[in-house]
Amino acid sequence: MRIVVLDDYQGVALEHGAWSHLPAECEVRTVREHLGGDEELLAALAGAEIVVAMRERTAFTAARLAQLTDLRLLVTTGMGNVAIDVEAAAANGITVCGTGGVGSATVEHAWALILGWARSLPLEDANVREGRWQTTVGVDLAGATLGLVGFGRLGRGMVPVAKAFGMEVIAWSLNLDPEVAVAAGARPVAREELFREADVVSVHYKLGERSIGLVGAEELGLMKRTALLVNTSRGPIVDTAALLDALWNNRIAGAALDVYDTEPLPPDDPLRQAPRTVLTPHLGYVTGASYDVYFGEAIEDIAAFLAGDPIRVIAAP
Repeated sequence: MRIVVLDDYQGVALEHGAWSHLPAECEVRTVREHLGGDEELLAALAGAEIVVAMRERTAFTAARLAQLTDLRLLVTTGMGNVAIDVEAAAANGITVCGTGGVGSATVEHAWALILGWARSLPLEDANVREGRWQTTVGVDLAGATLGLVGFGRLGRGMVPVAKAFGMEVIAWSLNLDPEVAVAAGARPVAREELFREADVVSVHYKLGERSIGLVGAEELGLMKRTALLVNTSRGPIVDTAALLDALWNNRIAGAALDVYDTEPLPPDDPLRQAPRTVLTPHLGYVTGASYDVYFGEAIEDIAAFLAGDPIRVIAAP
């Protein structure tokens, strides 16, 4: 029984979870490098009956699934993965299962990005190492307004920290319940009002057909020139071309990004050269506690499948 764990960038998948508890006939192999091309991916998965995918790092399209003739179980970390064609998987006799996660990790990383940008931490760290001293002036969060685009579990998780810093919080989402927002400590506003008023705009929206390009040229054009855009959700929610234009033309003060249209971010991607940015490699969910849940429950999914009683099955829409 060949099991392949994809996109194990840090080489730590086997350290999180009791892989040894799987039946003896299970052979587990991890792949550290990202396999972006069809040919290399299919070659790596040849003969694999079970694949564990980390979030949306690798796409499983209908075309790819049709060629993975040995695949019987596809496990994704998390209970939603837009990179998997679940309907095509079902048509090819492939069961798709998911796992839970740790909700606080992405919220913590969003604040790390905000603070890192506000105090120019990447730049000043490099300056100290190179012998320079105090070259920037920080941005105060106390008294500023945090605008939350999306107010689900992660968006709501941003509120207590913002309040601790003395920030006002406003929120918008397409189906926002004003009473829920107020109860959580945020003032519900219209979309245009949020982008006009916020000193920090933080995106916490699910990726879907309606949310692609949700933050585009119009929204960026409404923002203050002193405002920061933060995205820890998914890259395509923000129009990258419009964001680059806003940064290079000083229409906003900066951007702090953990997610991108293409991941890993290509070496020649223009975002790497964009001014006033803090960029991290999709680390929002990458913590020890998250990996314990992801891989621990992936192992549970595999064991249940092998026992003939799959759990946490993700059904086709």
